[in-house]
Order: sequence, then C-alpha cells, then structure tokens
Amino acid sequence: MSNSFSDQPITLVLGASENPSRYAHMAVERLQEKGHHILAVGLKTGMIGKTPIVNSIPTDIKIDTVTLYVGPKHQTDIIPQIIALHPRRVIFNPGTENADFIQQAQRAGIETEIACTLVLLSTGNY
Repeated sequence: MSNSFSDQPITLVLGASENPSRYAHMAVERLQEKGHHILAVGLKTGMIGKTPIVNSIPTDIKIDTVTLYVGPKHQTDIIPQIIALHPRRVIFNPGTENADFIQQAQRAGIETEIACTLVLLSTGNY
C-alpha cells in the first residue's frame, strides 16, 4: 500500500466493522465527518462510507494515532505491529485497556490515552 495520503495526520482504526452498531464503525463515521484521514483495519474487508476496511495493518504509512477497538485477549499478535509503526499515540477505548500493551508503548515513546474516541471527537479534544 503506497502512501496516497497527504501530509495530514492519519488515524488507524483497529477493529473496524461494517456493522453500524459497533463503536469502531461509529468512530470511522465521526472521523470522516470531522475531515480526518483514516485507515480502517478489521477482520473482514468492506466499506464504511468512503473508507475501505482492510484486514492487515499497513507497514509503509506514517500513522499519527491508533484508536483500538480490539479487546486485550485479541491484542497479543498486534502489539508488536503497532509498536513497529511508532504512532504518536494509541487510544485505548473502553474495554481495550491492556497494562502490558500500555507499558510497551510508553517504553517505545508512544503516548497512551485511556479514553473514548467518540467522546474526544464530540468534545473537541481529539
């Protein structure tokens, strides 16, 4: 995947789904509405509005923020991939908190935030 994005910060939504009742789906929609550049990664490919869902984490794109919608028991294999991306921050949405992942990210110099992306967007604190 080549970097087709501009120099705008890119948010990686991890755990994306075409199911509109999922919070990851809602987050992608709100990020789109606010004009953010988004990469959506989920178990199944598909679309959320204008954003395609891919099923692998890209390695050749500079990611600013990773917002997690994957529970701790499913994070083991993705932790090294996220650390290798070296995003500016990782947002642990409710239910995704993982002390080990947080420690590894902080040791790698990655900012961590236990927060809800939807709340951050709605309050202007994203």
